[in-house]
Amino acid sequence: MPVPLARQAADRRRAAYLAALADGADRFHEPRRATCPWCGSARLRTRLRSGDPRQRTPGTFAVDACRDCGHVFQNPRLTAEGLVFAHRDVYEGHLEASATRGGLRRAHRRAARAMLRLTEPESWLDVGTGHARFPETARELLPYTAFDGLDPTGRVEEARAAGRIEEAHVGHLTDPRITARLRARYDVVSMLHHLQHVPDPRAELRAALGVLRPGGLLLIELPDPRCVFAALLGRWWPPHDHPRHLHLPPPANLIAELRAQGCTIVAADRRAPHVPCDLAAALSLALAHALPAPDGPWRAALTGAGSPLVALASALDHALAPVLRRTPFSNAYRVVARKGASAP
Repeated sequence: MPVPLARQAADRRRAAYLAALADGADRFHEPRRATCPWCGSARLRTRLRSGDPRQRTPGTFAVDACRDCGHVFQNPRLTAEGLVFAHRDVYEGHLEASATRGGLRRAHRRAARAMLRLTEPESWLDVGTGHARFPETARELLPYTAFDGLDPTGRVEEARAAGRIEEAHVGHLTDPRITARLRARYDVVSMLHHLQHVPDPRAELRAALGVLRPGGLLLIELPDPRCVFAALLGRWWPPHDHPRHLHLPPPANLIAELRAQGCTIVAADRRAPHVPCDLAAALSLALAHALPAPDGPWRAALTGAGSPLVALASALDHALAPVLRRTPFSNAYRVVARKGASAP
């Protein structure tokens, strides 16, 4: 049976990664930090240490937490080259499949509805948009808003060709060429589950404020590292997603930073952003990790055998969601901030 082209490409990328590892994995890691990258405290503890549960990337990765401010971060962090390898198949496979699921679509509608209660913007930039699934959904509620997208990959251009956004910008928001071109252009900038991927969240926030008009709104959603599921599920908690997630700031840290950058906090919410997926996603990760290699003879049969368990876990996630979103089990939070006169 012919091997699918996508699988061939994935195999080539993995072979390249393994060949690069022949000289040692140290070059894919920055030096280990002795202090918190958010507050500078030296009171760190190791939250978890394990391999890559999603893609079985060779190596061991550590996630530390600051005992003073609660910031959670990868330590040591992957270099830019290491992150390229770590992300090699995730966005074209798992995340794009997730983006078409009803749960994420409903989360996108809730985020758009939250903004609609505050404003009806003329222009909106979605940062880290990928295939622009959020603008596609938000346009159903905001048909007169012009949505643009920014992403470091060519997926954003595919989204423009598909009509999900009007303008596509390829690159990073902190690139001076991009911020200069987009300065003070948008009424709303959204960062939905984006900040955990960037090396410097503070710089990303400054750049976002730079492309907002005076009085514009910044919409941020992030996994909440204080979620009880994080402690219970450990390496299998989906938002840990090591080594791809670099930073998980708790809500208080993000709010304090936005105020320090001259913003007014318009809304903060830990209920509506909760996505009921913790148990099912953790079980899927654990089963995928325990199964034979993708080309193993029994993988398909064992995957099918585990599907009813994942379906049961998903049903439990959704049944418990109305209660859990009101408790410390809520897995995400949303902050809406208004750009002030003293903001960048």
